[in-house]
Amino acid sequence: MRNTNTKPVLRFPEFKENWKPVQLKEILKEHKSRNTKNLVEEVFSVAKEKGVINQIEHLGRSYASDDISNYKVVYPNDVVYTKSPTAGFPFGIIKQNKLDRTGVVSVLYAVFKPKNIELGLLLDFYFSSWVNTYNYLVPLVHKGAKNTMNIGNEDFLNGAKIYLPTEKEEQKKIADFLIQIDNRIAQLTEKKEHLELYKKGITQKIFSQKLRFKDENGKDFPEWKYLNGNKLFEPISNKNHNSDLPILAISQEFGAVPREMINYHISVTEKSVDSYKVVEKGDFIISLRSFQGGIEYSEYNGICSPAYIILRPKVEISDYFFKTYFKTNNYIQELCRKLEGIRDGKMISYKYFSEIKLPFPHIKEQEKIASFLNEISQQISLVNEQLEETRTFKKALLSKLFC
Repeated sequence: MRNTNTKPVLRFPEFKENWKPVQLKEILKEHKSRNTKNLVEEVFSVAKEKGVINQIEHLGRSYASDDISNYKVVYPNDVVYTKSPTAGFPFGIIKQNKLDRTGVVSVLYAVFKPKNIELGLLLDFYFSSWVNTYNYLVPLVHKGAKNTMNIGNEDFLNGAKIYLPTEKEEQKKIADFLIQIDNRIAQLTEKKEHLELYKKGITQKIFSQKLRFKDENGKDFPEWKYLNGNKLFEPISNKNHNSDLPILAISQEFGAVPREMINYHISVTEKSVDSYKVVEKGDFIISLRSFQGGIEYSEYNGICSPAYIILRPKVEISDYFFKTYFKTNNYIQELCRKLEGIRDGKMISYKYFSEIKLPFPHIKEQEKIASFLNEISQQISLVNEQLEETRTFKKALLSKLFC
């Protein structure tokens, strides 16, 4: 499917000249510079979201060979094509090196020098769409002897023509505008990451009691109690329900939510649903084999599979306090110590849950802690909402430029 966008839907009004079809060989030139004298030490990875990035920063460690003298050199503004499949991009990704420094990449990558910086940027944005990338690369794929998929560098340059602006001023204006959007996305991403790190750190301090709250009179709250799980929560197996209640999906990502909300569909018989357990808003649910705490919180009334263990507070608690605690490293480590054999099929049971001691501060302190942590979570949600809106705006913008 070729792009025939001679006049993009969205355009700066001062430019009138039609966009023209070009092959990549007209604007990219492969260079095969190698790191023969080991003058370059930094190893790059190429990521779907972050583009060309330091490999250790991206992956947490270096996967490069001990000898990188044969690696390809990537200069600032070079365009790199990785042929490794990644989520949504089965034939690899195409990115420009937007860093102001030189690095090296594996010999498996193809490296190109663009005709100018702006065209390199436009190609980066054009191929950020999985549809554009797929449509361009799929006709170029050669299947190998073992069903591997190969795309030669010359084939890559000689693929279908794509429409791009020919005026240097328009190329620059579009590229500058899109870079501003990318900078906004980067700022919001960094802000979100900082808030998440802050919440993680402050949560650890709170539950290790390195940070304590005062009561409304400025006095210390009583010392925390630590009680076994069965002193605070009881298992509920109420199966007396009707068909009006939604079936809940229990997941680490979403908690306990109606299946329709996350497009989770699995066929169930009317007879099996009869055995499902009633879940009330405020219940906690042991999610069986989880290593992320194993306990999810329900904001909804509904029913769930009888395989799950539903926990309901026996005493007055702050839901958010325990919702947060069940996701802390402290609790997860306690759970894993209790369940050393879980990988061999051992389930998280009410018995195991009951044997773990849980923190139980004064209810007023629980509420203060919950309010404080919830406020940080709301800030994270707000930033994440702004981030997703900006990404959606960028995606819509690109579709009107490169449709």
